[in-house]
Amino acid sequence: MRYSADWWITFAIAIAISVAIAIVVSLVVGRYVRRYRRRAKDAGDDAEGRRRRRLTTVVGLAGGIVVVVAWLMVGLTILREFNVSLGPLVLSAGIAGVALGFGAQTLVRDTISGLFIVLERQYDIGDVVDLETDGGLVSGTVEELSLRITSVRQFDGTLSIVPNGAVHVVRNKTRGWGRAIVDVRVAVSEDTARVRVVLEELLEQLSSEEPFESALRKNPEVLGVVQVTDAAQVIRVVAETEPSRRWEIERDLRERITARIAERGIRVPPVPIQPRGADPGA
Repeated sequence: MRYSADWWITFAIAIAISVAIAIVVSLVVGRYVRRYRRRAKDAGDDAEGRRRRRLTTVVGLAGGIVVVVAWLMVGLTILREFNVSLGPLVLSAGIAGVALGFGAQTLVRDTISGLFIVLERQYDIGDVVDLETDGGLVSGTVEELSLRITSVRQFDGTLSIVPNGAVHVVRNKTRGWGRAIVDVRVAVSEDTARVRVVLEELLEQLSSEEPFESALRKNPEVLGVVQVTDAAQVIRVVAETEPSRRWEIERDLRERITARIAERGIRVPPVPIQPRGADPGA
């Protein structure tokens, strides 16, 4: 008999089993997704690293769908036990969906945009990106990607949640190659040819040392003078690197170049310091 003591016991057992399965699925999926994200975080820029980041993205999306389906089955089990007919429910949901369709345009846009981001491989979990959005530029490492949102961890630790439909331009800094650019300021009176020789000598030495040897795709080169002011001439040094190591190489190059030009007695003009409270436009 429906709603008798035996019926409630059977109902409770069925629901408990469904909920237990959904919880187990959620925990297992969450564990695997976290494991793949840790692997993606430590992945390099080679083919294996890109494969890991791509696999992490796919696992995260598939895992999310599996969890939603598991909990949907819990809801359907409850409805079935109460003998609720799904036909009228689906019809009512369809009518309500039409009424709510205009209000759900943003959700649909975000979901479709997320689908194309994944299919076109615009970026994966672990990639370093610049996203031009409705709210401005968001830069950092992709920590999570779903069909609706992208979570980006910025350099200062801020976690930005960006709706996929709000992304207009993607700049992926973890694909192909990167270019380290270092501008060296020396006094106008310094002999440019001498400075070039000193820099080229240093760059040749660094090409066979770590971290440069493993991070460089080509040997660094001195482009020459790119700017001249009343007090300084700016000489640019560039190096083609593995994409995710561009910033590391820039920092190390600046440090080694600064030490070398000081060692060789090359004069560097002081950087003008603006008085506190001064008007930048004055």
